[in-house]
Amino acid sequence: MPENLTVLGEALHASYRVRVANSGRRAIEIVHAAAPPDLILLDVLMPDMDGYAVLEQLRAAPASRDIPVIFVTAADSDADEERGLALGAVDFIHKPIRPSIVQARVKTHLELKAARDALHDRNLNLELEVQRRIRESQLIQDVSMRALASLAETRDNETGNHIRRTQHYVELLARHLVGHRRFAALRADGIIELIIKAAPLHDIGKVGIPDHILLKPGPLTPEEWRIMRTHTKLGADALEAALIDEDDHTPLAFLHIAMDIAYSHHEKWDGSGYPDRLKGEAIPLPARLMAVADVFDALISRRVYKPAMPFDQAATIIRAGRGTHFDPDIVDAFVERFDDCVAIAQRYADD
Repeated sequence: MPENLTVLGEALHASYRVRVANSGRRAIEIVHAAAPPDLILLDVLMPDMDGYAVLEQLRAAPASRDIPVIFVTAADSDADEERGLALGAVDFIHKPIRPSIVQARVKTHLELKAARDALHDRNLNLELEVQRRIRESQLIQDVSMRALASLAETRDNETGNHIRRTQHYVELLARHLVGHRRFAALRADGIIELIIKAAPLHDIGKVGIPDHILLKPGPLTPEEWRIMRTHTKLGADALEAALIDEDDHTPLAFLHIAMDIAYSHHEKWDGSGYPDRLKGEAIPLPARLMAVADVFDALISRRVYKPAMPFDQAATIIRAGRGTHFDPDIVDAFVERFDDCVAIAQRYADD
């Protein structure tokens, strides 16, 4: 009623900026037309829409769903209040309107809203800071892992581009296989990204191999070959030592995967590989992916003891190892994405 609007206006104008609407539809238009109000006093009985219908629309719109609403009503039944509170009203003011009550309720709810807004802003800032620190931590991890992997490569006859190429091959194969029934593990949240991050550490154990073996330009003797094969365990042991943070004992998932890759990427599907002669799916999936990537790149790369092999010839050797050296489905993925593997090899070719 107009006299109620007049009383409310007189009670609040001295302390607050007040906008008045004489109908429910007009109230919704005002709320959504400009900067939203901090508080809404809403009569239950209004032309064209009652207060309950207005509140339902306000709560349905993102711009107005969090604005506190106080019902102003002549009704005093518990059912009316329960309905209003269920819809999201924060309080009721009963008619006849008493200015002192209106001022006290408005002041209280504006203070509560200010406190909620401050808490929301503080939480948002904390969340942004946490995200920033997580990104920074991930960047430090990535840089550190690449530095460690590059250190291993500098001691070998291989180059840093071998790290990039094998990492991209592994990513290509993993993403291709993500829908395959045998590779449901790849659909776990973030697992492919962890495998990609861990892949450069596959030969980290080579830092522990003596130079006269690691850099030998010719074939290794049986004893030298026995020592060379220990790089898988050396790498896994080094990663296991770094697996647990000394302060909070929180395991790092990508180091678990890196340890599997470092230890098992020379295992073979038929059980004839090393170090543990694992067979079939007993070989960790990340290591099976790396096995194909590593052998293919070794074949197509020039070394002091051998020339680079043509892409097609290397692919023939990979296909020949299907079901013996390599997981057959990973070989099938390699064959299907062979052109992409070649493109990766050419993009990151050695100087």
